[in-house]
Amino acid sequence: MSAAVGTPLPSRKAKDILAASSDYLQQRGACEPRMAAELLMSRLLNCKRLELNLKSDVVLAENLLEAMRRGVKRVAAGEPVQYVLGQVDFMGHMVKVDRRALIPRPETEELVAWILECAALWGGTGGAVKSKPVIADVGTGSGCIVLSLALAKHGYYVGLDVSGDALSLAQENAAAMGLTETVAFLHGELADGVDEGTLDAVVANLPYIPTADYERLPVHIRDHEPRVALDGGADGLEVVGAVVQDAAIALKPGGHLFLEIGHDQAVRVRELLEQSGFIAIEIRKDLAGHDRMLHALSPK
Repeated sequence: MSAAVGTPLPSRKAKDILAASSDYLQQRGACEPRMAAELLMSRLLNCKRLELNLKSDVVLAENLLEAMRRGVKRVAAGEPVQYVLGQVDFMGHMVKVDRRALIPRPETEELVAWILECAALWGGTGGAVKSKPVIADVGTGSGCIVLSLALAKHGYYVGLDVSGDALSLAQENAAAMGLTETVAFLHGELADGVDEGTLDAVVANLPYIPTADYERLPVHIRDHEPRVALDGGADGLEVVGAVVQDAAIALKPGGHLFLEIGHDQAVRVRELLEQSGFIAIEIRKDLAGHDRMLHALSPK
């Protein structure tokens, strides 16, 4: 890839620059180098990654070639490609991302899909909710969860975060999606902004990485994404445990709690839920086969 960042290339065709970029990133130990190179190239060519093969013979103008060089250098230096691009595709919507909040992961898309499937929450067959549900997204970050729900289903929505920086990013995303009148954002914890017994659902992707494990995270995560969105304390469950307790108070009888958790935390989180009185606890695996999500009901 040295050619793609400085020395002349035998060709300026997209396929050749893509190959050189991928090689360069691989040599420097970048995370998923081929995917990163494809994401950069697809942004430059204004197409989807899967459409790159249709543009393989496109000759890049000098300004595009220089933009590719800059992006590749940043990724090679350890910056997540999503931050270089400034956006990520989440549930089919482009979400603005930067260092103010965690980069949305595919596992979180699986959580959102599960929430949308829950007929009882949305008043489907056998559902107890007849009006629009009231839903709080705790630790909203970029707003990807609550905004995706609001785009898909009618409801009353609020996103909460202890980080003012994250909230500002979530509000920018809400404005870009036309949801400023649909989703409210509050600075603080669940107990600070929501009254007892008022919510139909609490949804959350909270920091759940133990502090010792956080220190060993790859550089592209540890040195770029906000620690407050990742570090869950000594056992990884300090924030999760607090939110479970708050949710038990904020939810209506029979209300829903959806959580994303670490791959080895299901047993411990189930115990936390049971201790707070939750029932009908269900654990779901992610596409990699890890116990990654939980759904529980507050007692009626």
